[in-house]
Order: sequence, then C-alpha cells, then structure tokens
Amino acid sequence: MDISVHFFAVYSDRSGTNFANITLPTNATVENLVNTIRNLYPNLVPDSQHLVVAVNSEYADYNLELSPGDEVALIPPVSGGSCD
Repeated sequence: MDISVHFFAVYSDRSGTNFANITLPTNATVENLVNTIRNLYPNLVPDSQHLVVAVNSEYADYNLELSPGDEVALIPPVSGGSCD
C-alpha cells in the first residue's frame, strides 16, 4: 500500500524533500513506517529521538495500523521563542 508522507521544517531540510510516497506491506503500522523512513533518510533524526507522527491530521501511536492512502506528517520538535 502507498502512504503519503509530508516532511516539515528541519525534517524537510534533512531529508531534502517535502514529500515522499512510501510503499509498505498491507497491515503495516506507524512503527513500520517510521523504521522505513529511518532507513531511507538516515540523517533525519538520531536513533534515540522519537519521531512524532500524525496520520490524517491526528497524532498517532506507533501501533496504529495504516490504511492505503493515509496521509502522514512528521511533526518536528518545537523549541525556542518567548511568550511576552
């Protein structure tokens, strides 16, 4: 099945793309997708860093089973700024 993956901010910079179409086996989970992304884009995040994932605009657990046509966004870490 094909899954659309969107890369934002630092993830776009590190992967060199804003979008990728990833093919996974039927019944694949978010964890399977994350492992595939880590293999395809080894400089995306250190192995020790957890990737935050949204599936169809909702935060997703790694055990969520994906469906054909799902849209996935990798949520980059948020830092900095002040709230004056």
